[in-house]
Parts: sequence; C-alpha cells; structure tokens
Amino acid sequence: MMNLVYKKIKYTLIRSKRKTACIQIDADGQVLLRVPTGTRISQIESLIEQRKQWIFKHLSAWRAQHAKKNERRYLSGEPFPYLGKSYRLKIVKQQSAPLLLKAGTFCLRSDYRAIPSASDAFKTFYREKGLKQIQERVKYYQDIMSVKAGRIRMVETKTRWASCSAEGNLNFHWKCLMLPKRVLDYIVVHELAHMIQMNHSKKFWREVEKIISDYKDRREWLRLNGTEIEL
Repeated sequence: MMNLVYKKIKYTLIRSKRKTACIQIDADGQVLLRVPTGTRISQIESLIEQRKQWIFKHLSAWRAQHAKKNERRYLSGEPFPYLGKSYRLKIVKQQSAPLLLKAGTFCLRSDYRAIPSASDAFKTFYREKGLKQIQERVKYYQDIMSVKAGRIRMVETKTRWASCSAEGNLNFHWKCLMLPKRVLDYIVVHELAHMIQMNHSKKFWREVEKIISDYKDRREWLRLNGTEIEL
C-alpha cells in the first residue's frame, strides 16, 4: 500500500493478485486504486487521467455529504440507530452497564455521558451485539452459498465495512450494526462471495446476485448514506 499523487489527485495504491484495476472513493473520502501486482506506474497514471472527471465528481459528492454531518450529541432524546431502527437516548443515574437497550430506549449511565466515554460505550455495545448478530447472518447465508467462514471479528477500520481473507476469516466494522438489516445482509453476502471469487469480477457479482437480486440497490444505499453513519 502506497500513498501517491498524480496531478494533485492524492490516492492510495493497493497492489494484489486481482485481474483488473478499479478506482474507489472510500468512506473517509480517500481515493483508492486497486491494481494487479505487475501494473506499471505509467499505466496507473493513464487510468487516473482517463477517470479524473469521475474522481472529481465523486469527491465533490463525498464532500457535500460530509458537510451535512452534525456533531453527535449525547443528550436525552437524541436518536441513535441500531439495525435500521432509531432509538432515543435516555440518561440514567444507575444501571449495571454503561449502555443498555431497554424497552425501545438506549439508556446511558450518567457517568458516561461525556465524550469520549459516551462514544466508547456505544462502540462497545455495537461490537458485543454485532458479533452475535453477524454470526447468525453468516451462518444463515453460508449454508445457502455452500461456503464455510473462518474466524469472525468486529473491528474498526478506515476504508472498509468488511473484509474476507484468503483463509475465509471475516472482519466487520462495528458500524455495520448501525445499518438497515437489508444492507447488513448485502455486506455479509458480499464477503461470503469472496470465498468463491476473490475479486470483483463479473463472476463475483453473479454470485452475489444469486442470493440478493437487488444487491445494486443496497450497494447504492450504502454508497449514498454510508458516510453519514457516525457516532
């Protein structure tokens, strides 16, 4: 992985055993260029030159979305997402854990209401609840897709919602638990499909489509709304 610049376009170059090159704008507004291992810099710069208008357009869209974000407030009445539903926050004086979801309300213990303690309490909640939820979805879909996942972990990354290693180990960002269930399922199927096709070729997307016929709609929702999923 290398951080490079071409004509004022800053990008991260990622070489791998993939067969084709692709350009992405990640959730943090970074330009990612994924290329086959032997691709020359001259070829990479030629690709950027061809796609520079696309890059500028999508960077502009990302900045516009990012500008809409409001600083999260940990006050009673503020809404917080969990599996596609919104739950109001209530500050309470006493309870066994810093954060609990009870009777349709997020209850945050008052000694955790300050940032970053409140944010950490939510991250811990999403990690702990997320592992069980995702394990269940992985088990459901891997049986349908005739694959077998390895280790499943909840992590925090800058560039991905999830990843699948060559050994079939799966990593999911804890923010996946803030997404609608249908989008979470798309992410799960996407990663399991990598156990069949370790790339983003047409064959790969056919594997995804076999399971989720409207995957393009779910993927588009994630592209348009994913940058706003924050604590």
